[in-house]
Amino acid sequence: MCKTLKLKVRFNAAPETVYGLLADSKKRTAVTGRKAALSNKIGGAFSADAGTVSGINVDLVPGKRIVQAWRRDDFPEGVYSMAAFVLTPTPNGGTELVLTHRGVPKALLDSTEANWRNHYWAGMKAYLSKSGS
Repeated sequence: MCKTLKLKVRFNAAPETVYGLLADSKKRTAVTGRKAALSNKIGGAFSADAGTVSGINVDLVPGKRIVQAWRRDDFPEGVYSMAAFVLTPTPNGGTELVLTHRGVPKALLDSTEANWRNHYWAGMKAYLSKSGS
């Protein structure tokens, strides 16, 4: 059985900057400390977290939205989830990011949520504080 994660987080950076942290290979590698190779094309393949995550870009709207068919290497064979990141500007010039991650195997729900919070959101905030964005 699969479940859906819905997470919200705010960043003190513009949506275009936050988008780049998720969509640019070098920046995503810097954020997580694990190699990422990301296509910037719809239908393009990506891998992240040193190859433990892979998938295909379904929709890319710079500064606004990323949708990916996404799987971890510990998902059951043939199982993909859908990760949709929606970026909305906040009144103070920051970004609210809403992640809706559908189709996560129930047994991996807690570890998937912890990975988003501990590796991505915390890493993104640390990266932004160092870069002054």
